[in-house]
Amino acid sequence: MLTRRLLLSLAASAALALPAAAQDRLSVIATTGMIADAARQVGGDLVAVTALMGPGVDPHAYRQTRSDIVATADADLVLWNGLYLEAQLEEFLLDLAQTRPVVAVAETIAPAQLIGSEDYEGRFDPHVWMNPNLWSRVVLATRDAMIAAHPEGADVFRANAAAHLAQLSDLAVYSQTALASIPAEARVLITAHDAFNYFGAAYGFEVVGIQGISTESEAGLQRIAELVEMLATRDIRAVFVESSVSDRNIRALIEGAASLGHEVVIGGELFSDAMGAPGTYEGTYLGMIDHNVTTIARALGGQAPARGRINALAMK
Repeated sequence: MLTRRLLLSLAASAALALPAAAQDRLSVIATTGMIADAARQVGGDLVAVTALMGPGVDPHAYRQTRSDIVATADADLVLWNGLYLEAQLEEFLLDLAQTRPVVAVAETIAPAQLIGSEDYEGRFDPHVWMNPNLWSRVVLATRDAMIAAHPEGADVFRANAAAHLAQLSDLAVYSQTALASIPAEARVLITAHDAFNYFGAAYGFEVVGIQGISTESEAGLQRIAELVEMLATRDIRAVFVESSVSDRNIRALIEGAASLGHEVVIGGELFSDAMGAPGTYEGTYLGMIDHNVTTIARALGGQAPARGRINALAMK
């Protein structure tokens, strides 16, 4: 594990060796794929964006490498979620913010719009991207951070942000319509960890995560037993795996329910803390949420087109 002294030493060396001003475009480092996507949408051709965490990477457990430190310290702008999502990176990013433009975009959301964390007293649930309307606040924060870092591009950043916000609005309407078609008694979402609380609040779902908000928490045998009983008692027949979290606990639920004579199936794989593969529709924020909404609606008895909002989801 890299020490704080080594982190700062590497960061200082990178800043001296590779001055950001020498680059043609605004260089942006984003911690997660979702933030990187917002940066690309807003920045367009004026920015070069790199995401530290790719598909299937769990941000709760992610630890920076030396190359991450060098790239981050050399960037014109660093965007991270905050709210303790990138727990292992937080100290480094807070230190770097003393000398570089570093913005925790989710922390620009008003506390009244955030959901408290049961895992960490005094903190909030960081999974704000699960509600497109709330994510629009992150897009605005990204726009403002880019304008501050590169004022000459302000008009482009504002225009691009407005266009993307319109897309988010359309996505929110589709999500509301598709999810409202699920029978009220079936609106129970059981997943590997508590990444969907903002989703549940937005669309009227009871959300149950086997693990807590952080995947670093452990699910004990008692927790598994309680959820198995819940599945059988309430006749819940579908649960969901996540692309960035092991399916071990979900499969334990299914096996436990089967031992009680209750059949439960995997309703699909959801994108929770990471998007799909680069270059695919699911590898964008719009595609990620479209996939989740469509998968959940169809698995729980609702109505949604098989290939999603704009007929772009991968065939299954």
